[in-house]
Amino acid sequence: MAKWGEGDPRWIVEERADATNVNNWHWTESNVTPWSEERLKALLLEVKVEGSEGMCQVTDVSKLEGEACINNRKGKLFYFYEWVIRANWIGTAKTGVKYKGTVDVANLSDENDADDLDISVALCADHPPTPLLQLMKTKGIPEVRKALGLYMKQLKTEFSQGMILPTANGPKAPNPPPNPPAQSKPQVQSKTQISSAPSSGAPCSAAKTSTRNIQLKETFFTTPDELYATFISQDFVQIFTRSAAQVDARSGGKFQLLDGSVCGEFVQLVPDRGIEMKWRFRSWPKDHFATVILLFEDRGGETALSVDIQGVPAGSEDSTREGWNRFYLQAIKQTFGY
Repeated sequence: MAKWGEGDPRWIVEERADATNVNNWHWTESNVTPWSEERLKALLLEVKVEGSEGMCQVTDVSKLEGEACINNRKGKLFYFYEWVIRANWIGTAKTGVKYKGTVDVANLSDENDADDLDISVALCADHPPTPLLQLMKTKGIPEVRKALGLYMKQLKTEFSQGMILPTANGPKAPNPPPNPPAQSKPQVQSKTQISSAPSSGAPCSAAKTSTRNIQLKETFFTTPDELYATFISQDFVQIFTRSAAQVDARSGGKFQLLDGSVCGEFVQLVPDRGIEMKWRFRSWPKDHFATVILLFEDRGGETALSVDIQGVPAGSEDSTREGWNRFYLQAIKQTFGY
């Protein structure tokens, strides 16, 4: 802990307006599952449509499985929610005959916009065909989509008000810590150096397995230190992969993620600049690891990331490229808003 009035401003406590979480620096999480359950039910029960066929209305929500939370980190809010929903509706034909049916939503999550939701309607099995089903498809589904879109909006506006905590003089960005002297700053090996002089992270069983190399590039709207932390923090890895992970962020430290589908070992860690690791996918030949080199380039407000994957088993290039794009690069962007 820094002394009073000294050290990294992220840890200074003398100007706290509410005595906690200065400058909203620390990762905090709020469970919004109960609020979400109540709000989703209330919004869906307002769905009602009419037409020449008659009238249909959602009467109750029989299935609502999932969870929702809001995280606060460095004054930024991140929203995570995933729901599977079944609602029941009753339709009344012009003749007065009543019909019952269901509305199913399988993919209400932070990864999908309201327009991307998969919503289906059906009649109960013991009911004969009726034009009311078409009424629910043409007018009911858009109303359900509208209600779920309103939930997403309210989650990010009404409920999250007050989650960004105040500071004594209003919002302040933390001052960056001073850079260490140039001569003491550790250097990360270039790709060329690593390729010509393999370290302990070189691919295993290279003589037995034909391999290929893959290069990926992506730009993130964040700073190198935040992006670097995302790759080595066990909490962050579990959040963007949405699964349990083990991450020992030190030279020689092991990692395992995606339910054991991916594992490896950190070879070299240069804070905010580069990461070298031994990396393998579970389906690869036994004991075969690729060398993965991540280089972070500060471009003033954004970070260019280059990913060099050396030693991918021949035939696994496409799946490896797709996996890195989907489960690392795009998952980080979508989860943290980078």
